[in-house]
Amino acid sequence: MSLKIGDKAPDFTGTSDSGENISLSDKLKEGPVVLYFYPKDETPGCTAEACSFRDRWNDITKLGATVLGVSSDSVESHKSFKSNRKLQFPLISDENKEIRKSYGATGTLIPPRITYVIDKNGTIREVYNSQLNATNHVEVALKTLKSLQS
Repeated sequence: MSLKIGDKAPDFTGTSDSGENISLSDKLKEGPVVLYFYPKDETPGCTAEACSFRDRWNDITKLGATVLGVSSDSVESHKSFKSNRKLQFPLISDENKEIRKSYGATGTLIPPRITYVIDKNGTIREVYNSQLNATNHVEVALKTLKSLQS
């Protein structure tokens, strides 16, 4: 079952595109986290989504937040995708789908595209699930991050 607003975000540690181990709890010490799960590197929807986070990066960081992208692609695939698309944020490899499972972000044919906005205390403040409207994920995240400021 998918997590919902008000739930505590499960902590995880995963390997990023740079080979570094990144944990949610460490990132939350720096501020809110926009955690987004996506199906596959270099596919049209996933590229549009990643580039929308890239293009709004300054707006996200001004609100004290960071972005973490997660898919089951390999570290090497993430490294290539990040470089090709000039992404500023880490992409985490979840090849065994354990992170995805802990968030209930699983599907049957295609893994779902879900974005969680997590406040610095580790509480989920927004869940946006839309496979088709890939570029709206960043808009929903920004709106939620702004509401956390007030």
